[in-house]
Amino acid sequence: MSKLGEIISRNEDHIRADWMKHMASSLQRADLMSKLELEEQSKALLTSIVRGVSSGETDDPSGAAWSSARELLQDISASRARQGFTPSETASFVLSLKQPLFAVIRRELSGSQDELFDALWKCTLLLDKLSLITIETYMATREELISRQQQELLELSTPVVKLWDGILALPIIGTLDSSRTQVVMEELLQTVVATNSKFAIIDITGVPTVDTLVAQHLLKTITAARLMGAECIISGVRPQIAQTIVHLGINLEDVITKAKLADAFALALQKSGRTVVRASAAANGSAPVSPAIQKEG
Repeated sequence: MSKLGEIISRNEDHIRADWMKHMASSLQRADLMSKLELEEQSKALLTSIVRGVSSGETDDPSGAAWSSARELLQDISASRARQGFTPSETASFVLSLKQPLFAVIRRELSGSQDELFDALWKCTLLLDKLSLITIETYMATREELISRQQQELLELSTPVVKLWDGILALPIIGTLDSSRTQVVMEELLQTVVATNSKFAIIDITGVPTVDTLVAQHLLKTITAARLMGAECIISGVRPQIAQTIVHLGINLEDVITKAKLADAFALALQKSGRTVVRASAAANGSAPVSPAIQKEG
C-alpha cells in the first residue's frame, strides 16, 4: 500500500465526517437530495478511492484498480444531471474532498516537507481527474436528455388531426428543417395508412418563412403522401409567402394551395363527394342549427 493510501485508509472515518460537514454548509441541496443519500454516496466514493490509492496508482484513475470508482462517479453524475444539479455542483462533490484530505495529509506528514508536497500534489491530480469524469458524464447525460426532449417536442409539434372520414390535417408551426421533415413525413404516412385517408391538408399558417429548402421539404412530403394514395392540399399561404415562392421560382404547379384551412377543408370535402349545407330554420323562428355535411349522390 502506498503512503497516501495508508493515510487515507487510516483516517477514512475522520475524512468522511469532515467532508460531510463541509458539504452540509455549502453544497448540500436538500431540495434535490436527502442527507442520507448524500452520506451513502460519500461513503461509497471514499471507499472506492481508498481501494484505488492502495493499489499504488495514486494519481491515475484510468487503471483497472479504479474501475469501481469510475463507475460509481458515472452513476452519481448521471443521476445528478437528471435530478437538476448544475455542472459546478456535480464537480464540487469531488473537489470538496480536497480540504479534508489536505488537512489529514498535512497533519500526518508535517515532519517531512518532501513527502508532504509529493502527497498533496498526487492528491490534487487525482481529485482533478476524478472531477473531470463527473463533468464528462454529466454533459453526456444532459445532451442525451436534451436530444430526447427535442425529439419529443418534434413529435408533439407535428400532430396529424383527423378532420373527417378520409380527410387529415397537419398543422405545421415553426421552421421546417430536414430532421423535422422526416418526423412530419413519418407521422403523416402512418396516419394515412391507419385511417385509409385520401386527402391530407398541410397547413403552413404557423411557418414564418418559406424558402427553397422549406419548399423542397414540403414537396418531398407531398410526393410521399401521393405514393401512399393520398392527395395533399397546402393551406395557410399568406401574401408574403406567395410573393416569396414566385420570387424564388419554386414550382408548385402540381400542388393545390389555399389561403385558409377552411377553404382547403371545403375543397377536400368536395373532392370526396361531400357538400356543406345549412339546415333550414325551424318554423317557429328558432335559430338555425350548425351546418351539416351530406354525402352527394
